[in-house]
Amino acid sequence: VCPDHIHMLVEIPPKMSVSDFVGYIKGKSTLMIFERHANLKYKYGNRHFWCRGYYVDTVGKMQKR
Repeated sequence: VCPDHIHMLVEIPPKMSVSDFVGYIKGKSTLMIFERHANLKYKYGNRHFWCRGYYVDTVGKMQKR
C-alpha cells in the first residue's frame, strides 16, 4: 500500500472481466473500510471512496524457445 495507491498481484478467473473484478474489489473494500472506520463513511457520504480509474498490466512465465 502506498500513500495514494495500491499494488496487487492477482489471478482473475478467465470468465471474469478485469473491469468487473476491479469494481468488485473497490466495492467490497469500501464496505470493509467503512465498517471498520465509520467516520470515513460520514466524511465521504455519497461520494466515491476510490478514484474512477485503474491501471492494469500482465505478468506471466517466460517459455523456453
